[in-house]
Order: sequence, then structure tokens, then C-alpha cells
Amino acid sequence: MVVPVQPESPRADPPDTIQAVTPTLCHLLGLDLPALCTVPPVDFVLRAAHAGLGGARIDRCLVYAPDAIGNHLQAGYSDLFAEIARLAPTTVALRAVFPPKTPVCFASMFTGAPPADHGIRKYERPVLQCDTLFDALVRAGRRTAIVAVTDSSMDQLFRGRDVHYFSESDDKDVTARTLALIAADRHEFIVVYHQEYDDLLHETTPFSDSAIRAFRNHVNAFRTLVDATEESWLGHDRVIVFAPDHGAHIGPETMTGTHGDDIPQDMELRHFYRFGANGHTAGNHPDASGGARTTDQAGGQI
Repeated sequence: MVVPVQPESPRADPPDTIQAVTPTLCHLLGLDLPALCTVPPVDFVLRAAHAGLGGARIDRCLVYAPDAIGNHLQAGYSDLFAEIARLAPTTVALRAVFPPKTPVCFASMFTGAPPADHGIRKYERPVLQCDTLFDALVRAGRRTAIVAVTDSSMDQLFRGRDVHYFSESDDKDVTARTLALIAADRHEFIVVYHQEYDDLLHETTPFSDSAIRAFRNHVNAFRTLVDATEESWLGHDRVIVFAPDHGAHIGPETMTGTHGDDIPQDMELRHFYRFGANGHTAGNHPDASGGARTTDQAGGQI
């Protein structure tokens, strides 16, 4: 079943940053925090999980991480965000870390640490030597996979761990590989990275026809992955997360898409959580006429 959101929480001011992803997932999965993580989990998400799963430890997690899907898209494409929220009804407002560059953001997202602590403070992609969420998963004996486009930040930053790395040629191959992993049901934690929207916003603008088609592709891929988990992970308490890294804007000098500034278009985003209980399936996805109520962190309807 899709677990409806029960608690309502005032929006954080300022909102949590994406560093909060690591402690939130550690709490849900029963993991010790990575060494550099000092931020708390998102209490709103924990209360939603407890309301739906009764405190059960989640034993399957899929994090879908599409690049650059920020709040800059909300006004023009609210229908796509509504579809994401129907699939993953627990919604939290977050901020990227600064600078909002992909490797900086994913390093913070999966360490729980600010850039000054994990060491990536510009666009560079070294293998992180500090403690990460993936190290915590390995220490706990959780079988983990990272599925990403070859030579992307997610493909590079977290190498050197006892993790299964799958480097694919493009987003479609990433999706196909992930579907196979879900069906095999041998991994307890899977991160899935897609980059088509980010690639195209840099080539054109964040709002070009080709970029928005890529955004739609990401939403469709997320639906496909959710459907697969409902079938193959039915026997597990599970969480599926839609977790982008930052937003984007049109650079005034080039008139093409970019990101890296401390402005709302680059820094503000939402993450979406879906909880599924052992032995229960959602059946048909809820739509506007019924099904799970979609509520955001402030208690408002999406």
C-alpha cells in the first residue's frame, strides 16, 4: 500500500539542507551515522514512516536521484510535480548546499556533512576518502548498489567501497539495469542517478522543449521504478525516495542553463518519500480522484 501522510509539520525556516538525507535514511534503516554527519534527520519524514509502518525497520531502499530537478520548474510544470507526489506522497522542502554543483551536493547528501568538512567545494570529482552513507551500509552488512551513467559524479565519488557499481551508457540503460536489480531482490539499498535533464539544460535552457522532455522522462522513469518495487519488493518494508541535488537558472551571459549561485532557483528543491509495508501493494497508483493523500511538510495539499 501507499502509506498516506499522517503528521503535519510547520515548514523549517530556513529549511533543512540536503545533508539531512543521510541521517534520515540512517534512522529509517537502523544504521549508525557516518562520522562527519552532525545534522539531525527530517522529523517529518520519520513521523510519516512511523505512522505507516509502525516503527518497523525498513529493509529495502531505492533513492532515485535525477540531476537538477529543483523548484525552478514548479510554477510551469506543477503537473509533473503532482505526479511525483502521487507516487511518493511525503514531501519535504530542502535547500542544496553551496555551491549548488552536482559533486558538491551529492557529497553532502550522502555524507551528511557540509562541503567544508567532506572537502568538495567546487566542481571536481575525487573519490571521497571520508566516511559516507555507503560506508555505514557496508559496516551494517547491507548489500548496496550504485547505478549511474559512466563517468558521472555519482559514478565516481563513492568508489573504493564494498559496493556494487554499475556504470551505464545513458539514462535508459541505468533504468534497465536498476529494473533487473530490483527484480533479483538481492540488494537492500540502491541509488539510481539520471542526468538527461541536466545535460540538456546546459546545452539549451532549463525550460527548453528538449529539457522539459527530459524532465518528463525522469518522472516516467520514477513511475517505472516504483511499479517494479511494488512487484518485487512486496515482501519488505520499503522506502522509495525522489531526491534531486539542486536547481538551475538561465545564465545572463550565455543565455543557457547553469547552476552554482546562492539564489532560490539553484538552491531550493523538494524531496519525495514513498513508504510501503511488508505484504501490501498499492495496486493502481492514486490519482486526483482518490487514493493516498499527498501532504507536504507544511501540511498543504500538493
